[in-house]
Amino acid sequence: MLIFLRALFIVVIASMLAVTSWASFQCPLFGVPRAVATHPWFIATLFDAYWGFITFYVWVCYKQTSLLARLAWFVAIMLLGNIAMAAYCLAELLSISSRDALIGVLTTRREGPGKLGLVLAALGIAVIALA
Repeated sequence: MLIFLRALFIVVIASMLAVTSWASFQCPLFGVPRAVATHPWFIATLFDAYWGFITFYVWVCYKQTSLLARLAWFVAIMLLGNIAMAAYCLAELLSISSRDALIGVLTTRREGPGKLGLVLAALGIAVIALA
């Protein structure tokens, strides 16, 4: 199961990076036409995505005990979405060996500022600033 989950989140992060890169070469990040941005299904999809991000963040907030790590992961998840979420899951899955129980990934709490969250938060802010 551990190998499957690692592979799954590698595929998620790779595909999200690929499609996001492709889209950025097609049009600017904030270049969505008004007709699309105001379409009810576009708005519903954004609500669905961001409520999913918040749901995932609740788990991250439980696992991360540092306020700085919690804030960094909030910014990273809200700005990078599934890229940040897949990175978090992959980091957690890579922190255990194949002999460790998978339950540790779900319940083990992490102390400290969490460098990955800080890096991804900074990256998310840079992407928005440069858009």
